[in-house]
Amino acid sequence: MIQFYAPEIAVTPVLPEGESHHCVKVLRRQPGDPVEVIDGRGGVYSCRLLEAHPKHAQVEILSRREEPLPWNFEVTIGVAPTKHLDRMEWLMEKLTEVGINRLIPLRGDRSERKELKIERLEKIAVSAMKQSLKASMPRIDEMTPISRVITSTTASQRFICYCSDEVERRLLSRELRPGSDVCILIGPEGDFSPAEVNLALENGFIPVSLGDSRLRTETAALFAASIVQIINQLKI
Repeated sequence: MIQFYAPEIAVTPVLPEGESHHCVKVLRRQPGDPVEVIDGRGGVYSCRLLEAHPKHAQVEILSRREEPLPWNFEVTIGVAPTKHLDRMEWLMEKLTEVGINRLIPLRGDRSERKELKIERLEKIAVSAMKQSLKASMPRIDEMTPISRVITSTTASQRFICYCSDEVERRLLSRELRPGSDVCILIGPEGDFSPAEVNLALENGFIPVSLGDSRLRTETAALFAASIVQIINQLKI
């Protein structure tokens, strides 16, 4: 079943313009046809198309069910956006498919990008959510100073991926505990500054490594999220 995304479906049973066009013009759905709608917060709605309008297709809600994410803890990835936006967009797609709860774009001492259009990332997350058959999409924060994220994080597991050997690091895969909230910070291509690392250590973050390979920022963020999901699925 092809899913359509309408965040306000419970209040207004009308598909957004882009979803309406896809439903009516691309898939050629007709009044009376069944459609499945997700709200991005875990709600799945079985509906029937009432009005096949290409800009505001109206539906009738027949039933609703909850489809929670297959993990019961919070996965937060904080990552400094890459210089090239296409890499950040690729990362958003893959993180949504693999599974996270929240993405925090970080702005720090060595960040190569100071601004980021969240709307574009949200559109990519919606497409990835539907493609991976999820009913919940990650929360995407505005760009946030690294220092604020470090001092405000409440996750029971806090990790900062750091490249320098000046600080003793442990393998992330060996430090993770299954079933607990986790926040992992990934720095820019020039790495975190020593001051940022020291602040993280003072606030309970564990400096970790992702292995022997040197990874790009977007690869490191995806790899870290994958480690979280694998460890929790295997219950190591």
